[in-house]
Amino acid sequence: MGKKITILYEVTPKERTETPPVVESQEIAPISAPASAVAATSTEGKRPQHAQLHESYTFERYVIGDNNQFATNAAQAIARNPGTAYNPFFIYGGVGLGKTHLMQAIGNYINEKSNSKIIYISAGTFIDEFVAAIREEHTAAFKNKYRFIDILLIDDIQFLENKWETQTELFHTFNALYDAKKQLVFTCDRPATELKKINERLRSRFERGLNVDLQPPNYETRCAILKKKLEPLEITIPEGVIDLIAKNISTNVRDLESALTKLIAYSDLLGKPITVEIAQQQLKDVFASPKQSNMSIDVIIRVVADYFALTPNDLKGKKKTQNIVYPRQLAMYIAREITEYSTTEVGQSFGGRDHTTVMHSCQKIEERIRGDPTLDSTIQTLIRMIKEFSAKA
Repeated sequence: MGKKITILYEVTPKERTETPPVVESQEIAPISAPASAVAATSTEGKRPQHAQLHESYTFERYVIGDNNQFATNAAQAIARNPGTAYNPFFIYGGVGLGKTHLMQAIGNYINEKSNSKIIYISAGTFIDEFVAAIREEHTAAFKNKYRFIDILLIDDIQFLENKWETQTELFHTFNALYDAKKQLVFTCDRPATELKKINERLRSRFERGLNVDLQPPNYETRCAILKKKLEPLEITIPEGVIDLIAKNISTNVRDLESALTKLIAYSDLLGKPITVEIAQQQLKDVFASPKQSNMSIDVIIRVVADYFALTPNDLKGKKKTQNIVYPRQLAMYIAREITEYSTTEVGQSFGGRDHTTVMHSCQKIEERIRGDPTLDSTIQTLIRMIKEFSAKA
């Protein structure tokens, strides 16, 4: 509780009718529950749902594909034996790829199988709580809340960037839990190595355990996700509609759910069955959006890197040799040309670079195009290759 407390207890034997005096104690011996009570507890069934965890975020509801199989297997191993291996567990990937679901699935599994003390919290809320604790002079209570638990799950750790005091507090909390062999799980929108405004010693802690990434789902996985979402709703949607959505939306799970929700709402409110024609009409704006097309910055990076006999990490890394800088600038230019991502979003995809770096890269390529007419042909070839690669995904 973060402060000293006085514990009082009283014992009332059945044969006595008067109320015994209250006895103050500094130490309480453990009390064994009666056999009948133990038996009753064992037959109560499932433990209550954890207040901070979403009940639908379970391993059973998580669709496994090539994009997340390794991460899922690791998460299940951690859930079965928390704190023994793969600690900390760092999950990273783009928006809507299932990071939060996978993290909470770990928490839900452990909560169902044990009496472990679990805290799930977003990094933003963690920051707010810490600031409030300092303001109200309750830092001791804050420390005790987070350092005497079994499982700590923190979502969207990237929001800790530039929050130096909060980072220091998390660093000490991390050490306390890690040394006590308690499980830590974090999610982030990028690899720990690309967190720039993070204390070096905290970043090294994130990298100490197992780091896994989640990629956008392929076509087969997208179909499986849509069917999985329909199961509890008891709604039938033609295979042609599933195929249409899966082929036209490849960005993330959240966008797939959004399209499905829109069609279900249309059918429910108007009392009409969902057909391919209705789906095409209702989702035409979604399909037309560049961000919803099979065009992602990761695909652009991969194709450009292959074209120049490099790796995606070369384009995302810090090396500034000419054989890497030019392809990197070219990839940034193409990303701005064929997607609607902002310079800030493009920069983040290239190793957390500043938006001014993206603008400078685009200007450099435009200058080269004016001086080298053949470069435009190269760019168009790369764009065609990117679209062909996306269509196969």
